[in-house]
Amino acid sequence: MSAVTTDSFFGRLGGAYCAVARQIDRLQPLLLLAMRLYVARVFIMSGLTKIHDWSITVALFTDEYHVPLLPPGVAALMGTATELSMPVLLALGLATRFGAIVLFFFNIIAVVSYAALPDVAVKDHYLWGVLILMVFVFGPGKISLDHWLASRRSSRF
Repeated sequence: MSAVTTDSFFGRLGGAYCAVARQIDRLQPLLLLAMRLYVARVFIMSGLTKIHDWSITVALFTDEYHVPLLPPGVAALMGTATELSMPVLLALGLATRFGAIVLFFFNIIAVVSYAALPDVAVKDHYLWGVLILMVFVFGPGKISLDHWLASRRSSRF
């Protein structure tokens, strides 16, 4: 038996597949950017809603959201601060993995602390959790401040 050569049908097919795969790989930074921006928008809009009327936010944390171990005022402040700060890191791609893991656990706490969350909203949280986890595992991609800072640092050494 001979090895598959580039002149054979399967060799050409394999070469074409690899060429297409390389072109698709070039889309990874755009996809990671889109995921980061989508999730960042969701959380920052929620944070902006909370600061719009602080008294309602504290009332929600008192009556509806039952965050374990924290008084409602502290939970409201920490939740709002998280929703306003971590998405900025995600969007910029700065300390991206840190921001992603914080938002991942924040997302879990949001689902657990609000028992009346409808099924359709739980599915949204699953989607956000998966997207956040993908950014955490794969990193921010080449269109990020993390990548830019890493390339500057490696060029110095």
